[in-house]
Amino acid sequence: MRALIADDEAHLREYLESQLKTVWPELRVVARAANGIEALRMIDEEAPDVVFLDIRMPGLTGLDVAAKLVDSPKPPHIVFVTAYDQYAVEAFEHSAVDYLLKPANIERLEKTVGKLKARLKPSSGEAAVPAAALQALLAQLTAGGVPAPAPTAAPLQWIRASHGEETRLIPIDDVIYFQSNDKYTSVFVADGESLIRTPISKLREQLDEQQFWQIHRSVIVAARHVAGTRQDFRGRLMVQLKGRPEQLVVSRNYVDLFRGM
Repeated sequence: MRALIADDEAHLREYLESQLKTVWPELRVVARAANGIEALRMIDEEAPDVVFLDIRMPGLTGLDVAAKLVDSPKPPHIVFVTAYDQYAVEAFEHSAVDYLLKPANIERLEKTVGKLKARLKPSSGEAAVPAAALQALLAQLTAGGVPAPAPTAAPLQWIRASHGEETRLIPIDDVIYFQSNDKYTSVFVADGESLIRTPISKLREQLDEQQFWQIHRSVIVAARHVAGTRQDFRGRLMVQLKGRPEQLVVSRNYVDLFRGM
């Protein structure tokens, strides 16, 4: 099993890791994050089975990170690490997603590990996906709960994008791939790159998921332009495009798209 620990206090990250080594020696901590943004990036890159999330972190809170993970293909099991009072802790005692009151003592951590092991036990060859449980806990932790998904709109057909000093109207069928680029999203077509202000997370909601595949938190590629895949010298899965030299990295969370290719 693989885990990530996210806490803005280094000594608390180290303390939790040392406690985990005692109660769950076979667990491997593969990443440590000091803020929510760093945690989200590392989760995407490492695809841990379990994430220990401090609730109050700079950049993005633990709740913000968890909310973004709900829509992931295989969201990790999340344990919130909190400094809340005991009444809040008791309210989530029977939640499908656990919590720890920091600093976590060995006895409490053993209970958490027991719950995680039970949920991570293979069932029909696969661990249970905790998305529904995560949504339920987020609904309890946030004042208004998790908003209901918006009604499905028709897939995007055209994109208005900036190309130098001009504005282009790009047919969606001409797009090869999208890539997040700081405050913008780059739109790559056969004759160059244009920019739009729509975040890639919002853009994904407007695309036909059968025609556009998200292969990384920051990359969505048009399926018809995928020529194949290969592994690079670091063992990463790379998407090769038809008639183009660049190759796109597939993060661990999305490699299942290409099983059998």
